[in-house]
Order: sequence, then C-alpha cells, then structure tokens
Amino acid sequence: MASPVVLSRLAQLESPTTSITEKSSEYRGLLQQISDDSSHDELPRNLTAFVDSVLGDTLGIVAARPLIGAYVEALRVVPSPDVKIESGRYALEALQSRVVSFEEQDASIREILADAFQEQEDYVEAARILQGLQLESSQRKVPDEVKVRTWIRICRLYLEEDDITSAESYLNRAKNLLYKVEDKELNLMFQLSQARILDSRRKFLEASQAYHGFSLSLVLAEEERAFALSKAIVCAVLAPAGPQRSRALGKLFKDERAVQLDEFGILEKMFLDRLISPQEVTNFAKKLAPHQLAQTADGSTVLAKAVIEHNLLGTSRLYNNIGVVELGSLLGLDAEKCEEYAARMLEQRRLIGRIDQIDGVIFFGGQEGSGEKGIVNQGNKVGDH
Repeated sequence: MASPVVLSRLAQLESPTTSITEKSSEYRGLLQQISDDSSHDELPRNLTAFVDSVLGDTLGIVAARPLIGAYVEALRVVPSPDVKIESGRYALEALQSRVVSFEEQDASIREILADAFQEQEDYVEAARILQGLQLESSQRKVPDEVKVRTWIRICRLYLEEDDITSAESYLNRAKNLLYKVEDKELNLMFQLSQARILDSRRKFLEASQAYHGFSLSLVLAEEERAFALSKAIVCAVLAPAGPQRSRALGKLFKDERAVQLDEFGILEKMFLDRLISPQEVTNFAKKLAPHQLAQTADGSTVLAKAVIEHNLLGTSRLYNNIGVVELGSLLGLDAEKCEEYAARMLEQRRLIGRIDQIDGVIFFGGQEGSGEKGIVNQGNKVGDH
C-alpha cells in the first residue's frame, strides 16, 4: 500500500470540488514529491497509487494523458530497474483496456521496461515487452526507421538467448524495410545480426563473408572491427573444405589486419594447405562458441569435421595417391571413416580423384574440385601408386 501521506493527497485531488486545472497542477506537484521523498520500498507503491488515481473516474482522457506522460518521465529517471519493472508492469496493465488513447505513453513505458530487463540480463522478457509495441497504428504514425530499429533490437535480444528462430523472424521483418533506412549504424546492426544468425545456423561460409564485410566499416571502433574480423576467420575455418572456402580464406589471409589476430596461425595453415595438428585443433577449440562445438550427424564436431576435410585436401596436394589405411593414420581416423570423408568430398566435387575400393587406394587429381556435385568414381586400380 502507498504511504499515508500520498494516499491522503490523492484523496483530496479526487474530490469533485477541485477544478481540472487545479488537479493537473496538484498531480504534477505530488508526482515530483513522490519521486523526491519516497523510499526505495515505497516508490513503486506510491507510483502505482498515482497511476490508479489519474486513470480513475475523476479525470477525463484529455487531462489524464499528459499526467501519464509525466509519470513516464518520472519512471525513466528512477535508478532501480526493480522499481521500474514493478511500477511499469502495473501501468501497462492499467492502460491495457484503453491503450488506443495512450499509445505513445504505452510505447514509452515498454521501452523503459525493456531497458530495465536488459540491465538485469533478462533478454527474453525485454524482447516480449517490445513485441507489444503498436507499430502499425491508425492513431499515430510510426516512422519506418523506428520500426526497423525496434525489430532489430528484438532480434538481438533473442540472439543473446540463442533463440535463433525468433531472432530470424524479426530480422526478416526489418529486412523488408531496410532499404528505406539511411542510418548507417542501423544498417550495421542489421548486418551483424544477420552474420550472427548465419553463424548460429552453421552457415559458416556465408557468416564469414558477413562478418568480414562488417569488419571493413570505418564507422566502427577499431576493436569492434578486429572482433568481427576474428569472427570471420573462425567461421571460414569451420566452413566445409572446397573452392568457395579457399576463396574466403584467401581474402582473409590477404587482409593486412589478420596477422595481428590470434587466429592467424590456423588461417595461414588453412590457406596454404598445410596439415593441422591435433594440438592446434585443441587450442583453437577453446575459443569457440557452444554451437560451433556441437556434434554433427556423424558424431564429430563441426571443427573436427572441418579440419579432417582440410587435412584431406592438404594431403591431396602432397600425394598423387595414398592407401586408405595410411591416409587414416594421417587424419587420425580408421580406414572406413577415412573413406567416407573422401567419398563425400569427391561426390560433392570438393576434391578431384577417385577411390579404388578393391586395393584400398585413393587417387588424387592434383587440383581442387569445382564445388559442383558429381558422381564418385570408385573403379578399379589404374596406374602406379
């Protein structure tokens, strides 16, 4: 319950003998007193009582609207996120039945609540509060830039909780209006969100390209650009071996900033088709996000699969042909698993050659595949090995 002093003042203001003009002035004075004099525990209850009184029967909508606006500004400067959440949630519920008349105030309260929830790292609740914003309204004109900014913010909040499906749905909404937005920062936020979604979807090649493009923006601080470049390298390393990844690795390797990053060592080996040792894989894995360490359908991690395919491609540069057992020793796999990897890469034309299953030998064509799917030639042994 609100403090006795506040309740007494509100009772006086609700008296029918007081004029509307006097009431408005007195309400504003009381709101200032509540903000200045209430203790931490009293403040949400006093603010709640204020909202109840303003939205009661003694004031009409025309008089109540600016007073709720004043309440919004008072709530905005409250230092405690807990107080903001307790009072703001109550105000939203009180406005729900008449939100058409208080759309701007409702929107402002939602933004204040979203900031408070975000401060407490409750990203999902912050996103849900923002989802309630009336962005398509006949009562007020919402600029396209505001819509895009809101949808991108919701997207980024869901990304913090790894809810990729919800994040992508709001990013797609923003995408449809992005061409109308000239704000460079907003466009960069969209680009980064898109890169993070591609990364989480394990579309690592596309994610690498998006991160690299983001890292080239001169609007960003140097550390933000370096962070994005680091992400681009990680995603390129995790992408399936083949000509497309080789081109992506080449662009990153030639970026003069890359040599300053911790990931440059593995980038260099990937680009130059050098074999990567298990210890290097272990060290690199320590820097990866959980989704980048998730297991694939065959039980291996994304990183392990990427390195095996890379080492297989690197081996094809060193040998014209090699026994499946010997190749397995190089890759750290048994012969059967080794043949599966080679067959898949040959079938997808990411590797040129053929497998002689009778003699257990893989013949390499001496060049990288085109990336177009084809049929694996698993014929008989031809030529010397």
